[in-house]
Order: sequence, then structure tokens, then C-alpha cells
Amino acid sequence: MDKFVEMQTFAAVVDAGSFVKAADALSMSKAAVSRYVGELEARLGVRLLHRTTRRLSLTEEGQVFHARCRELLGLVDEAEAEITSRNVVASGLLRINAPFTFGNLHLAPLWGEFRTRHPQVMLDITLSDRIVDLVEEGFDLAIRIATLPSSALVSRRLATTRMVLCASPGYLAAHDTPRHPRELADRAVIGYTYWSTKDEWHFDGPDGPVSVRTQPCIRANSGDTCRAAALADQGVILQPGFLVGDDLAAGRLVELMPGYRSIELGIFAIYPTRKHMAPKVRAVIDFLGEKFQPACCDW
Repeated sequence: MDKFVEMQTFAAVVDAGSFVKAADALSMSKAAVSRYVGELEARLGVRLLHRTTRRLSLTEEGQVFHARCRELLGLVDEAEAEITSRNVVASGLLRINAPFTFGNLHLAPLWGEFRTRHPQVMLDITLSDRIVDLVEEGFDLAIRIATLPSSALVSRRLATTRMVLCASPGYLAAHDTPRHPRELADRAVIGYTYWSTKDEWHFDGPDGPVSVRTQPCIRANSGDTCRAAALADQGVILQPGFLVGDDLAAGRLVELMPGYRSIELGIFAIYPTRKHMAPKVRAVIDFLGEKFQPACCDW
């Protein structure tokens, strides 16, 4: 018996909620669907579904197996889509959303090369730090910087960046240099509006996790504004390495408390589905994956 067909049939039954609807979706007879699922259970030696006259439900083993089936079937769909898309020229309008600062610093210099490689693709790029709804707002792809991507979407990790606590030499000359995160509760800090934990900053230090509730003297929804305020000696910032790395290297900013590390974030390409992926989307994902290799693009 074909294991793939068994898995596909079982997943279809779960997704459709009935053997009849699964049979319609697969263009099979109900008897064939029942046979595939029954032989799958017999081969595995476990019951995957609870069956009653009114409804179907998954057993505990069925829940685990269904999740793995969806993962494996998704990979098959992705592999087929990738091969298919490689035989078709990438073309058409490609709408991309990206965070403002990262989009300007690290994506803007790449779009010329992408267009040279794929001249039939028209780019429509929107920069915004808010989380957009790809489907509702009609985006083909988004770049997101987060601890984990949304489980409802498909993602590819491009690079990583860590949040760096830092301040200017001018600010530190006028104030005592903080030695412990708890001291930040009484310091001038510059907060970022879209920071997921708001004004509560988290660190991992020699004695374990530490959290501190800050009281920003300036708050902005732009990392560039936060950085500019820090360079103007206004206070302490917690910003990603891709934004402040050059300032740290040049001495314009100084990292504080390196023994207390803040979180590491992934930089992800996010897209709605692997299934029937348009060649233009496959082209930009492969291009960004090439340019942001984790080995050379960790900040």
C-alpha cells in the first residue's frame, strides 16, 4: 500500500471532517477512503480516529500523526512548487512589506540586483513597522523581525540579530554607567513603541533571567528616531544590532552590561502558503536567502 496515499487520505478525512467529503475532495469512493484509513491504522497498530454516526474526532495518537502528515505533505507541495516555478519566468507585480529601518538599510541596496535578474517583475515595496495582514492587505511577502514567526504563515529564516543595550559616551559621561538591569528603572531610557514587551525589558545574566520596568523619557515608533535620540545623549536604548552595529564599532555608542544579554530575534521572510507559489515569490525568497546567509548576516 502506498504510504503517501494513506497519509494524504487520512489528512483529507481530518481536514474535511467526514469520509464522504474527503472522498469528494480526493475524487475517490467512500469505500476506498475507508479502506485506506483502515489499512493505515492496521499498519501502525493504533486507532487514529474516533468514529460515531454524528462526527469524527482524533485520538491522541491521531493528533500527533495528523500534525506530522500535514508537515510532510506541505514539504511535498513545496518541493513540487519549487520545481514548477523554476521552469516559469518570474513576472508580474510583487508586493513586499518590510520594517522601515531594515528595509532602508539592508533591503533597499538589493532591489536593483533583483530587478536585473528578474526584469519582468515589478516591485511594490511598503515600509512599515506595524504587523500587516498579508492576505487582507494583498502582500505577497513580508519581512518580519521576531522571536518566532506566525504559525499561521509560512516562513524562511534569513538571518538573526540580537537586541543591544547601549548609550552614547556623552550620556555616560554625565551619568553613572549602569551595572545591573534593575538600575534602568531610574534611568532615562528611550522606548520603542512596537517592542512586544512594551516598557518591560528582559535580560539573561549570570544569575538567570532579569526583567525591569522602564519609564521612557522618549518613546518612538521608529528605531531610527530612538537611535538618533541616543546619539544626542538623551538616554539608553535597546535596539537591534543591524541598526546600532556601525555606531558601536565607531564608538558613537557604547554597549552596556554585556554580561546581561537581551533576546535574539530572527529575521524572516513570511508568505501565506507553500502551495501554488508564484514564480515571482519563489524568486525573491531564493534571492534573499542567498543574500542573507546566516553565516555572514548575523548582527
